[in-house]
Amino acid sequence: MPVDAKPPMSTGKAPSPPAKPSPASSALSHFDARSGRAKMVDVGSKTVSERVATARGRVKISAELVSILKSGTLEKGDAFTVAKTAGILAAKQTGQLIPMCHPLPLNVVELDLELDEALSEVRIEATARTEAKTGVEMEALLAVSMAALTFYDMCKAVDKGMVIDRIHLARKTGGKSGTYVNDSPR
Repeated sequence: MPVDAKPPMSTGKAPSPPAKPSPASSALSHFDARSGRAKMVDVGSKTVSERVATARGRVKISAELVSILKSGTLEKGDAFTVAKTAGILAAKQTGQLIPMCHPLPLNVVELDLELDEALSEVRIEATARTEAKTGVEMEALLAVSMAALTFYDMCKAVDKGMVIDRIHLARKTGGKSGTYVNDSPR
């Protein structure tokens, strides 16, 4: 319903029962079983454990940009340091930026950007660690995403054709679901 729209007038009839969730939504913890609508998961009964997540992604860049980065002559300055800082800051704000995420106390966020001259790309990897009742996958993924976007912003004057891709969860440990590893993105 649009923000400025008025609610429908009451017809005096009882409201319809909530829609039943689809089979797909009933298997997902972020859907309310009664209405099928999104909800925040209650993690109150979960056990605090060490949780670690690593995400990866890349930015495909031009040969011209590779040369400028190698020579350290990018007009805006050190794109790698600025992107790393932005990624870490974003990870710390995940609960504020992604609606159903719980705010988590992060022990550390490690973020690395590496220039691969031969493939004309910058590889990004972020690892987030916490001791909490829920995982840090979204923190790691957000760190990679924001680092990639910031890197793009720093370099767009040279190469507007950069492509950000292959952002994925590479590994996670801890919690009820245990260890997950995906070293080959789709």
